[in-house]
Amino acid sequence: EVLLRMHSVGICGSDVHYWQHGRIGDFVVKNPMVLGHEASGTVVKVGSGVTHLKPGDRVAIEPGVPREMDEFCKTGRYNLSPTIFFCATPPDDGNLCRYYKHSASYCYKLPDNVTFEEGALIEPLSVGIHACRRAGVTLGSKVFVSGSGPIGLVNLLVAKMMGAAAVVITDLSASRLEKAKEVGADFTLQVKNETPQEVAAKVESLLGCMPEITVECTGVQACIQAGIYATRSGGTLVLVGLGSEMVTVPIVNAAVREVDIRGIFRYCNTWPVAIALLASKRIDIKPLVTHRFPLEKALEAFETTRRGEGVKVMLKCDPTDHNP
Repeated sequence: EVLLRMHSVGICGSDVHYWQHGRIGDFVVKNPMVLGHEASGTVVKVGSGVTHLKPGDRVAIEPGVPREMDEFCKTGRYNLSPTIFFCATPPDDGNLCRYYKHSASYCYKLPDNVTFEEGALIEPLSVGIHACRRAGVTLGSKVFVSGSGPIGLVNLLVAKMMGAAAVVITDLSASRLEKAKEVGADFTLQVKNETPQEVAAKVESLLGCMPEITVECTGVQACIQAGIYATRSGGTLVLVGLGSEMVTVPIVNAAVREVDIRGIFRYCNTWPVAIALLASKRIDIKPLVTHRFPLEKALEAFETTRRGEGVKVMLKCDPTDHNP
């Protein structure tokens, strides 16, 4: 294990949800819990067996650590391990604090040209990498991203990076779609009160064809329905956003058109890839951060996220550091 002095911690929708509602699905907050799972910091101390890190190293933290080497770990899909430790998922404490202890194997050294803030953004970026891998995005793909929050935006960034020829992104909010344009969306579509079929038709007319791949980042029933209708026959729909447990969808439409519906659970094997992309400047994730607060103003930061202002809110945990 290593002891870290925390630096940058991003606030995620799930953090806000636990704070407001005390549960997400089967994960219920029963005791006080530290939030935060999008984080970077500096190594202060290392355990006796740790060889790849030393005090002073700047690291990004992968929040999910398997507790045992089970069949899922053996096949490289450790995110599915049922006993996994995960920051800020009850009952496991997160890392929105000054000092934090974590498994050394899940702390990744940041190159000098990758900032702490970018290091903290690797967590949401990883969702995009994992989802686009599961979707099979490749050279020339036409992609429909549903939802233009932080997760919609990282999927947009990664899809473009993986060779997508055109990406259309939808949202209710004009300002979020502006941000999507800024980070590389080819087409944006502000959804008002169209039916799912109408949304699908608009996506097709913008792209000039039906997308082979749809990445659904809202979890809203109507959006999942639109995702099925929009996806080209033989294509893939990846469900990233989580809403209510039971959802009514046109499953027969998907079945008879051989549209594959895939889910994702967090991510695995993404940190080294993300660091390589950030270090080589192949991907620019900095525009996602719109607000910054010191740890003392955590409540204000959480309120900002809850109100849906900006995109990504970042907390600074190190009072001695005054860099943005």
